[in-house]
Amino acid sequence: MIKRRVLTAMLAVFASGSFLGAAHAQSDNYPSRPVKLIVPYAAGGGTDAIARLVANGVGEKLGQSMVVENNGTAGGNVASQLAAKADPDGYTVLMANQGPMVVNPHLFENMKLDPLTAFDPVTLIARSPLVVVVSKNSPYKSFSDLMAFGKANPGKLTYGSAGNGSASHLATEMLLKMAGIQAVHVPYKGAGPALNDMLGGRGDFMITTAPSVLGLIDSGDMVPLAVTTKERVKRFNAPSVAESGYPDYVSAAWYGFVVPKGTPAAINEKLRKATIEAMGSKEIKDRLEAEGTTLVGDSPAEFASMMKAESERWKGFLATAGISIK
Repeated sequence: MIKRRVLTAMLAVFASGSFLGAAHAQSDNYPSRPVKLIVPYAAGGGTDAIARLVANGVGEKLGQSMVVENNGTAGGNVASQLAAKADPDGYTVLMANQGPMVVNPHLFENMKLDPLTAFDPVTLIARSPLVVVVSKNSPYKSFSDLMAFGKANPGKLTYGSAGNGSASHLATEMLLKMAGIQAVHVPYKGAGPALNDMLGGRGDFMITTAPSVLGLIDSGDMVPLAVTTKERVKRFNAPSVAESGYPDYVSAAWYGFVVPKGTPAAINEKLRKATIEAMGSKEIKDRLEAEGTTLVGDSPAEFASMMKAESERWKGFLATAGISIK
């Protein structure tokens, strides 16, 4: 009996050593093929724009391409489920942001996973201001005009968003609650499709990420009425919502990388290091900072702590506002 126990223990140690050796070998060779970056929104929006910009830089640092795959179904929930089910080997990365990671679990009544436990955080890449925009043909020439019409005409304003639970959706709902305005929400599968409809005359206004609308503002097709940060953003000729009668209002989008739970720590760290190095490149740094975006690049523990706090914050807001989706 004793010999059998000793033999079993020796086999367990050997097996463990073999496993660790295989894990180290896997980490040393990572990546040996392209890495998939799943973006939980349609192409053309702010999340997609930042994802593609950073993916190019990360691919260069890793020596393998990082290929973007868009899936905006169900507010990003399908993308999260696909990423969570992928092998935890570093070859599938999710572009994490507010909606899928910390809002949807409290917004959708039938969520199939808890993002905070289904993924390992890599790093928070950036925070970005949101912009209140209207089309160039809009009758609203200022933020005050828009708010005044909304208060005088309950239910007459229509706004688009990048999807249920997206930063654009909840930033708008928070503003409407503070202002006491009723408006009709039209969710899309990303900021791009929503902005295209606004250009076509469908939808009165939208609060969206700076990267998603910057080109349209520069071309004159969209007009910024306000920004959602406490202070003005140099890039936009617009006041802040806070200085326009809502001093307690502030909202921002954030973006980061997460990987399926159980991804080896060494691979996670290699991916994190490549991401932070890419963020330091002049091309990425100059472009994002010109849009008012703040680069971060924190540790997995810091990113996890931030997401946990954000989850609690939005849980409270959604419960108070009575917002849910079946």
